[in-house]
Amino acid sequence: MIVAIPVDETREALCVSFARAPFVLFYNTDSHTSEIKENPAAQAEGGAGVKASQFMLDGGAEAIITIRCGENAAQVLKAADVSIYKSQGSTVQENVDAFQEGKFSLMTSFHAGFHGIR
Repeated sequence: MIVAIPVDETREALCVSFARAPFVLFYNTDSHTSEIKENPAAQAEGGAGVKASQFMLDGGAEAIITIRCGENAAQVLKAADVSIYKSQGSTVQENVDAFQEGKFSLMTSFHAGFHGIR
């Protein structure tokens, strides 16, 4: 399974912004490997949530781990049957470990989005 995690400039900590995270880490739970890619939605003028969601889907994401997520992004991910999980801890490693141990619950609350606010 491929799990996408929005990460900050350090590439080791989760980014508080889902759509405008500078990078996305794609973690493969089968091979225990990861790849970090620059998020093309980070500098989008508008629609960053939808663009980031599509980027993650194009990267093969079957699950997302994030601190928070906007409604528009959540709609795109849910339409593709991608599970959205609320992060636990602030580092990638803490979240990967918790995911593999089955300690996550699905995110149920989504914010209205920031619509162009950076």
